Amino acid sequence: MDSKTNTAPKGRYVTADRIGMLEDLLNERYSVRAFLPREVPRETIEHILKVSQRTASWCNSQPWQVLIASGEAKETFRKAIYAEAASGAKDDHDFPPPREYLGVYLERRRESGFQLYNTLGIARGDKMAYAKQALENYNFFGAPHVAIIHTDEPLGIYGAVDCGAYVSNFMLAAQALGLGTIPQAALARHSGLIRRHFNLADDRRVVCGISFGYADHAHKVNSYRTSRASVADTVTFVDE
Repeated sequence: MDSKTNTAPKGRYVTADRIGMLEDLLNERYSVRAFLPREVPRETIEHILKVSQRTASWCNSQPWQVLIASGEAKETFRKAIYAEAASGAKDDHDFPPPREYLGVYLERRRESGFQLYNTLGIARGDKMAYAKQALENYNFFGAPHVAIIHTDEPLGIYGAVDCGAYVSNFMLAAQALGLGTIPQAALARHSGLIRRHFNLADDRRVVCGISFGYADHAHKVNSYRTSRASVADTVTFVDE
């Protein structure tokens, strides 16, 4: 291999190592649904945030704001959002959720859901058990930390898209440092409560949450992995 191809100009690793590490992180990462209670050191969290801040954004606007609750603050928030979710309160999204899932998207959603329920021994069609498991989102699956990702209302969907890129990089950085994460659109269903609880301005728009910490690898809920579509299913090359 040509030396110019085999080395990264300003990096510490050759190209093969760089892409290999990225592939490993992407293949290893999964949505953790059971965490250990052990807290993550602040310097480790700050390292994740420093790395994630390099996320590309529209016009370099860097529209994400990140609120991280830990310790008693996390517990107080957990109780508040769990109570609202369990009460059956009306959804309060800042960004409209999918209108419906159709075709292959519905198939993938069902496959993922049934993998979760089968792993936990929940019988197909047991809607009460489905609902109980869904409420675990609001216990943050036992994670010691939860991040709330929010953006500026005037930026609209572009601000949310940039936040999505930030979330992805946050999760990969956490994975590289030995942590587990789960991105949670479910938390954004209670955006009004989040603004009130944390005294956020009215022009803040909640994109999602990320619960994170050390994964409980012994818990069965963390034993399955979702599938991925092939490149042929998702990419069209146009050469002429």
